[in-house]
Formats: sequence, structure tokens, C-alpha cells
Amino acid sequence: MTVTTTELRKNIYKLLDQVLESGQSLEIERKGQKLLIVPEKPKSKLDRLKKHETVVGDPEDLIHMDWSKEWKPFI
Repeated sequence: MTVTTTELRKNIYKLLDQVLESGQSLEIERKGQKLLIVPEKPKSKLDRLKKHETVVGDPEDLIHMDWSKEWKPFI
């Protein structure tokens, strides 16, 4: 959608809400040039993950551990 600066001034909150709801950008024409108001895409949950150290020590030690006392087969 394209609006003039006068329309933007009159309806700024309504127009900004439309951008947020629709996800579509808003073009504003000013002195023969165009400006864009674009909604920012939210980051995915994976982007917000923080790195954690979960293995303390040498991971190779886990491979060679004897788990036979703790492990019980399903019957």
C-alpha cells in the first residue's frame, strides 16, 4: 500500500497496526521518493537458543563406560 505523508500523519497508528497485522510493507511517498515501513520478522525459537556445555570432561570417556549394571532390557 502506498500513502502520502499527509495520510500517514492523519492515520499513523491505524496504518502501523495494518502493517503489523498483515505483514505487508507500507510505502510512503515524500518529495518524489519512497520510504518503506517493513515489519521485522520475528526470530525463530532456534535462533534464541543459548549454547550450553552439557558434557564435562572428555566425551570419549562416555563411549567406553560400562553401562551393563544400569541397563535393563525391556521385557
